[in-house]
Amino acid sequence: MQSQNLKLKILNFESWFFAFSLQLLVVFGLCGCSVVEYFKPEGPPYDEELSASYYQTKLKESSSADVLATIHRPEYELLSQSKSVVASLGQKKKGHKIWFNMVAFDENKPAARRKYFFVVDEKAKGFLFWPRQSLTFDSEMVLETEVLGKPYANENARRIAILEQVLKNSRKDIDELAQDNKMLDICGMLINQTLNTVLQKLDESPVLASKLSGNKGLPFDHITLGKGNIAMSVTDDIAKVKVRLGSLTWTSEDPFALEE
Repeated sequence: MQSQNLKLKILNFESWFFAFSLQLLVVFGLCGCSVVEYFKPEGPPYDEELSASYYQTKLKESSSADVLATIHRPEYELLSQSKSVVASLGQKKKGHKIWFNMVAFDENKPAARRKYFFVVDEKAKGFLFWPRQSLTFDSEMVLETEVLGKPYANENARRIAILEQVLKNSRKDIDELAQDNKMLDICGMLINQTLNTVLQKLDESPVLASKLSGNKGLPFDHITLGKGNIAMSVTDDIAKVKVRLGSLTWTSEDPFALEE
């Protein structure tokens, strides 16, 4: 009996694998070289290079000259800047990955006050060799005194207010450059959509805000990118937020453990 069950399992697997292989042949036959090109790894800059300037920028320390010296790779990226915001945005030649690094300064304070790193990738690693979409959004900012000094009903209300401020600041900083950089504008809309999805979940159940600073952060579902996690850490007047969507949801017990 066990031998028959084993044979049946093997037969079922062989049938599934045959059907899967046949689908692959059909896709490759219909799409030709374009599919082959899609699965080829893209060239530089590589993933580990993209966030380098984000981590090199130190809030309350890095000047605009410091940031300009590290944020832009002219061979891969376009630079946009206003009086108080500078951003460098890149796109892979085949269009499967878009990223930006952005730093904002307050007019009366010469050192960096907010920084952002964003990547959306259509070819991130997924099941077997099939790519899955992924999104990374990291931000770190000096919080306004109005947010920190305001009385809150409880700690969860404070966490939600801080996350709302992160959304407000990121939207303001991106809007300063969006008119001259439409791709940055699109990235900004995706960030808005993501953070608003989280805030809507917290509005429905504020107690979930406690997970923002807990192990693995707060899980949530994105309308197009599937499962995601968001974590937030607040130390003194600096808030850090990390978002991972799709194939990049973390398994570490501390989302900030590997930083810097």
